[in-house]
Amino acid sequence: MAAVAPVCNFGEKAKPFELPATDGRRYRLEDLVGPKGLVLVFMCNHCPYVKAIIDKLIRDAKDLAAIGVNTAAICSNDATAYPEDSFENMKRWAEEKKFPFPYLHDESQEVARAYGAVCTPDFFGYNARLELQYRGRLDASGRSPVEGARRELFEAMKLVAETGKGPTEQIPSMGCSIKWKQAA
Repeated sequence: MAAVAPVCNFGEKAKPFELPATDGRRYRLEDLVGPKGLVLVFMCNHCPYVKAIIDKLIRDAKDLAAIGVNTAAICSNDATAYPEDSFENMKRWAEEKKFPFPYLHDESQEVARAYGAVCTPDFFGYNARLELQYRGRLDASGRSPVEGARRELFEAMKLVAETGKGPTEQIPSMGCSIKWKQAA
């Protein structure tokens, strides 16, 4: 089911966490932030919206790293109901695509809940002080890539890197809803 992310709550502080990643390490929030900011993207392996933008996300993550903004991805989906999103399959996809960023596993779904993540992909762009400045989309791509689309995430985070502030106009991300576990 498709879901739309809410508008940016400018200045909201990033929530601390520590999660395992597909590279065998554990990361805390403070390990991830670059000198100019951080993009956290909630995503998963099976979502057609994520599949449509993954190559552009890889490109943008590399370009953002060059200006001091790091990227990290978090998969919070229920892997029991969606086996394609299991930690083993996350490892396989990260290796296959050569992700230039950590791909973290939020098995308990506590991090997704703390951040208020609603869809995949759901982008949270922070400045160097870990204050939220962007909650928009990567670009105009939906379930199909839009070639030549304006690089909204990249442009917004470039502005954040330069000024510490994100653009006032942001178009929310849209994607599959987070696949929440059934209450026990």
